[in-house]
Amino acid sequence: MTLGRTPLFTLLTILMTAVATSTQADSIRRIVHPDGSVEFTNVTGDPQVRASTGNDTVYRYEDNHGVVAYSSNRPTDSSYDVIRFHCFACNPASTVNWLTTPLFRSPYQSEIQTAAREYDVDPALVRAVIHAESAFNSQAVSPKGAQGLMQLMPGTARELDVSNALDAAENIRGGVLYLARMLDRFDNDVTLATAAYNAGPGAVDRFDGIPPYAETQAYVERVGILHRRYGER
Repeated sequence: MTLGRTPLFTLLTILMTAVATSTQADSIRRIVHPDGSVEFTNVTGDPQVRASTGNDTVYRYEDNHGVVAYSSNRPTDSSYDVIRFHCFACNPASTVNWLTTPLFRSPYQSEIQTAAREYDVDPALVRAVIHAESAFNSQAVSPKGAQGLMQLMPGTARELDVSNALDAAENIRGGVLYLARMLDRFDNDVTLATAAYNAGPGAVDRFDGIPPYAETQAYVERVGILHRRYGER
């Protein structure tokens, strides 16, 4: 009888595994990180588990079954990495309608005009980048350390002689200088310059164009939309 029951038991096991796999497969999430790496997770049922969640801090860890999991709650019983899609326009899953979302035409007019004039950059592009980076929040700080209106990393800020990246005028001057350098490096191609602002000029060189990162591609498209809209009068 043992031999007779083994196939049935095996069949039930296979069926149960197939059902579980099917259930999990329906909720597998594909996550593209800012560095271009792609990961998948089949964690389900937890409303706190998110992928590509815009400005939320996300903890990446392995659960008790070795499955890569993502949660907005910091794990207490396992090691984890902190990740974040920190810029306002970088989330590919954003529900913002970039064609109609309200614009910020009034804030920092003199600071933007001064920096744009000094470094010969279209002020509408500057405003579009600020909108995309921080939604005009001068105190925005990402978990990776990017600061202020134009989200300058500390190392970049030092290179640009920005002593206080949370000071609006300093941040804008430094960010516009960096943007001007990217425009110069990529022959005034705005799409490549903004891709470089987001992903770094090395990534643009390496891929000979806009890097195939979901966040960067979303960012470039949305900055383009905002640039056109801020340029309209």
